[in-house]
Amino acid sequence: MLRRFLQGGALMAAVLCAGPALAQKKQGDVNVFLRGGIGDYTGDLGDLASTGPLWGLTLNLQPTTFLGFEVGYEGSQNKVSDSRLFDAPSLVRNGGSALVKVSPPFLTAVRPFAGVGLGLSYVDVRGAGAGLYDSDLMEEVPLAVGLEFNTGGLTAGVRGTYRLLIDQDFANVTSTDDNGGGLMDASLTLGARF
Repeated sequence: MLRRFLQGGALMAAVLCAGPALAQKKQGDVNVFLRGGIGDYTGDLGDLASTGPLWGLTLNLQPTTFLGFEVGYEGSQNKVSDSRLFDAPSLVRNGGSALVKVSPPFLTAVRPFAGVGLGLSYVDVRGAGAGLYDSDLMEEVPLAVGLEFNTGGLTAGVRGTYRLLIDQDFANVTSTDDNGGGLMDASLTLGARF
């Protein structure tokens, strides 16, 4: 009887001790972080736009060590230098995107990743566009690479994202051969892990 009681007590102690260890192992499945950096358009539009600030807020879900999902908000502002306009406008972009990320399964404290997704942004032309620049929605395909540093309840990182712009109807560029383009950015991230 005493032996069973001791075995039961040992089992109970093992379960109670394993609980916090399992909870600690699960930490990091959800990350929330702020982004800040710089971005610029590429292609024909890149010749007319200047580099500007970029900001954002992202929620990252990491169900496994090698697969993650992100949803987030992002904004940017780029000034236009177009000789066809006396007073050039600014392009203020606000939008959201969803991203699927993959990373090596054996790296968690320092995690390199690559991701691809879909996004939708509203470009607000601030200033006189004179019909050359008009506020509009644009579709994007974001391609991202980066490095995340995870420790305890904190996460930080650096990333680069290229957004292939499917729709650039907000801008009437001068080139006869529309070589399209995208939006490239570099940013730092800082946030919390749960």
